[in-house]
Amino acid sequence: MSAPETLLSWIDVAPATDVPEGEHRVYEVRGRFIAVYQVAGTLYAIEDLCTHDGNPLSDGPVEGLEVICPRHGARFCLRTGVALSPPAYEPVTTFAVRIHNQRLSLGLANE
Repeated sequence: MSAPETLLSWIDVAPATDVPEGEHRVYEVRGRFIAVYQVAGTLYAIEDLCTHDGNPLSDGPVEGLEVICPRHGARFCLRTGVALSPPAYEPVTTFAVRIHNQRLSLGLANE
């Protein structure tokens, strides 16, 4: 799950307009691949890694606020990261997202 905003380092990743409505983009940040989705005007960011088999989630379809793993069909909530169906049982990590100075930034926990 994501850390409280006071414990985050904000990493600039792209122009604010880089993720159009209904689409997603994947960014590599500090050695992690993070998928950012825009759904109904809100940006959501999750680690692009199925907790069941370690493959990218961003290759799968999105239904509402759920991304579906393309390999085995596990569903994850974009808002919370919770695994919603087997074969995944562990949540994916979520990240804070913000638009600041016309730039898209991701909040990563300070290390």
